[in-house]
Amino acid sequence: MIHVVDYDPRWPLVFEELRATVSAAVGDMALSIEHVGSTSVPGLAAKPVIDMDIVVAESDVAHAIEGLGKIGYTHRGDLGIPFREAFRPPPGSHPHHLYVCPAHSPALANHLAFRDYLRGNAAATREYGALKKSLAGDFSHDIDGYVEAKTGFIVAVLKKVGLSTEALAEIERMNRRTAR
Repeated sequence: MIHVVDYDPRWPLVFEELRATVSAAVGDMALSIEHVGSTSVPGLAAKPVIDMDIVVAESDVAHAIEGLGKIGYTHRGDLGIPFREAFRPPPGSHPHHLYVCPAHSPALANHLAFRDYLRGNAAATREYGALKKSLAGDFSHDIDGYVEAKTGFIVAVLKKVGLSTEALAEIERMNRRTAR
């Protein structure tokens, strides 16, 4: 079931705890560990699941995958998103999505651009939060429909921040039900 809740000021603290754990596993390979997704935007309603991107040099992706495996993360591949490796968290950990992305990853660029735009635009944050709550009601048992229905808003924001037409078309393609 899709459950969108009001912003919780504890989310950044949960991110920091998770970051400390994964940082120990990837060490100096991590160029940065980014809190992305809706829980990273103060005031934004979200599913209570932390999204994290570990940014590494492309040559370190395999080493990061190995290091995360040693602490209980299960590598799931790119799940259809090039230059983004997904992981299932260890049992018992706080709900989160973890990705390893090379620094040049389009998925990483999209995450950061969208996050940063919302962090700087309170009106867009309110609008997106209201949309997410509405869609969670409309698609309460249909994650693919929920994702697809949010895509127009996401693409409009990423267009404002200057993503290329090709990048926007790829985001739309990946978020269609038929592509998942």
